[in-house]
Amino acid sequence: MNSALSLRQKRGHRRNKRLSRYQNQGRIVDGLRIDTRPNIVEKRGRIGDFEVDRIIGGNRKQALVTIVERKTGLALIKKVERKTAEEVKKAIIDLLTNIKHSVKTITSDNGLEFAEHKAIASALDCQYYFAHPYSSWERGSNENLNGLIRQYFPKRMVFDSISDEEIKAVENRLNHRSRKRLKYKTPYRAFYSLDSHLDVEFSFYFYTETYS
Repeated sequence: MNSALSLRQKRGHRRNKRLSRYQNQGRIVDGLRIDTRPNIVEKRGRIGDFEVDRIIGGNRKQALVTIVERKTGLALIKKVERKTAEEVKKAIIDLLTNIKHSVKTITSDNGLEFAEHKAIASALDCQYYFAHPYSSWERGSNENLNGLIRQYFPKRMVFDSISDEEIKAVENRLNHRSRKRLKYKTPYRAFYSLDSHLDVEFSFYFYTETYS
């Protein structure tokens, strides 16, 4: 009798542990809410506040990780072969490492692709925030960027045939397009004219890729 009761208790304990793990699935754990983000981010009062998202390919396997700087509109794009949290984390860190000194905040939606937000924030020494669910307007800059990217890589397009060179060409085209709200500067020029830690090698790379 006692052995049967003990067995039931152990099984119940295992079920509770499985339930606890399941309850943590499907949502971001320990994320900072956008409500706690500094007001200067909303006002676009400085450079260094980024929004991040992903565009899913037609086969729902590959994705494009898209990043935009809120004040200047500087765009960064990278393809991932699988839209897992680990792959997305690596892509975000890779895209922002060259300008790590300028990264102050990152904001994304609540997709599980961004579950590695703590590792991203630690690697880039920044704060990572999450918008409210179903509130895409809170990441309007990224929504606009994704619309522009879709002009080159339309919906239902399978991304496995897209090369890194093609992605970089689109990124450069967007970053060197004059914008009225920037007084007809390009996002690239606006970002680096405000960035006092200009990375000369990164600047030269963008210039040669665009004008060579």
